[in-house]
Amino acid sequence: MRIEQVRAVPTVSGFFFDDQRAIKDGATQDGFAYDGEPVTPGFDAIREAGEALTVEIELEDGSVATGDCCAVQYSGAGGRDPLFRAEEYRPVVEGAVSGALRGRDAAEFAENAAIVEDLPAERPREDPGSTGAADGDGAGQLHTAVRYGVSQALLDAAALAERRTMTETLADALGTIPASEPVPVFGQSGDDRYGNAEKMMIKGVPVLPHGLFNSVEKLGEDGEGLRDYVDWLATRATELGPDGYEPTIHVDVYGVLGDVLGAPYDRAAVTDYFATLAAAAGPFDVQVEGPMDAGGREEQIHDMAELRDGLASAGVDVDIVADEWCNTFEDVRAFVDAGAADLVQVKTPDLGGVQRSAEAVRYCEGTDTRAYLGGTCNETVTSARTCAHVALATDAAQTLAKPGMGFDEGFMVVTNEMRRALARMRPTPEATADD
Repeated sequence: MRIEQVRAVPTVSGFFFDDQRAIKDGATQDGFAYDGEPVTPGFDAIREAGEALTVEIELEDGSVATGDCCAVQYSGAGGRDPLFRAEEYRPVVEGAVSGALRGRDAAEFAENAAIVEDLPAERPREDPGSTGAADGDGAGQLHTAVRYGVSQALLDAAALAERRTMTETLADALGTIPASEPVPVFGQSGDDRYGNAEKMMIKGVPVLPHGLFNSVEKLGEDGEGLRDYVDWLATRATELGPDGYEPTIHVDVYGVLGDVLGAPYDRAAVTDYFATLAAAAGPFDVQVEGPMDAGGREEQIHDMAELRDGLASAGVDVDIVADEWCNTFEDVRAFVDAGAADLVQVKTPDLGGVQRSAEAVRYCEGTDTRAYLGGTCNETVTSARTCAHVALATDAAQTLAKPGMGFDEGFMVVTNEMRRALARMRPTPEATADD
C-alpha cells in the first residue's frame, strides 16, 4: 500500500505552553494567566495557547492515517527542544518530510520512521535562528514535535495497510509480546488537586494524582504542604475508592523539593522528610517525580542517584522518578545505567518518533528501573490514543492519562483505547474453539 500524499494542518492542543523557569522564579498568577515577562527563549508570554500540527498521510486506496505534532507544556526547559509553532513547521512537513515518504510502502513502519528520524533539521521560515533540535542525541534532526507527529501517522498508516491494531504493528517492529491487560493509567489533577483526585478515587484510577507542585508556595516552606496532601490522599482514597482499592500515590514536584531541602540529598534531614511522606501515605506506595532540578543531565543524575542511595540506606520506601533532564533516548539510557531512578518518565513528545519512546521503555527491561510512558497535558486525542498502543506494545509500568488537565477526558481516551485494542487483538471464542 503506497503513500500517495502527506498533508499538514495547524490545529490546537489540549492545554497550554508555560514558561517553567519564569513560574519557578516566582511569576504570579493573574486568573488563568501569569503576570510578568517570559524568560525562556521563544515565549512571547509566560502562558500561551498550545498548538499542534496534524499530519495526514493518504494511502493509495484513499484511506487516511493521522498523527499530531505537539510539544510538552514546559517546552524549552530542562534541555528540551524550543517552543513549537505549528504554522512555522507546516512547510517542513509538506516539503522535506512529504518528499521523503511519498511512494513508499506504508506497511514498512520501522523503515519509514527511521527515514524521518534521519532527516536533517530544517529551520522554520519565520525563525531563521532556530536550530530545529535541542542539544544531545536529537541535535541536527527535525524538531521532536515533527518527528513525534509524523511517526504517529506512519504507525497508523502501517496498521491500516496491514488491517491490524497499532499495538500489533509496533510489537512486531520491536519484537515484543504486547500486554494482555490494560497498562495502569496515571491520572493528572492539574491545580484542582483535591476535586480531581477525588474523581480518580471514585473511578479507581491505579496511579494518582500528579498534584502539580510547581512552586514553593504550593509545596510549603518546609515541604509541609506536600506531606499534608499525601496524608489527605491516603485517607480519602480509603473512603472513596472501590473495594480493595490500592492506588499508587505519584506526585510531581518539578524540582522544587530540591529548592526546599537542598543538597546533599543523602543526609538525614532529606531522608527523614521522605520518611514522613511514606508514613503519610500509610499502606500505599509513593512515587516522587522530579525531586530536584540540578541544571544539567550529569548533575541531575548525580543528585538523583545520591537521593536514591540515601533513601535505600535509610530504609525509606519512596520511589523517585526521573523527569527533568531525562528527555531523549540517550538521556533515558544514562539515567538507567547510573541507577539514578526507580522510574524514568519516557516523555513521549521529547523523544521524537514514537518508536523511540518504545525503545526507551524496552531499555528498562532487566534493570531495577521501571518505565513510565508519560507525555504532557499539552498533547491531543490523536497522540494520546497512539501512545496507548505504545504502552500496550511495550507493557510499560504505567502510562499517562492525557491530554488536558480536566482528568476525566484524558483518562477516558487512554483507557478506552487500550480496552478496544485488546478486544480486537484477543482471539474470538469461535477461533479458540477451532484450535
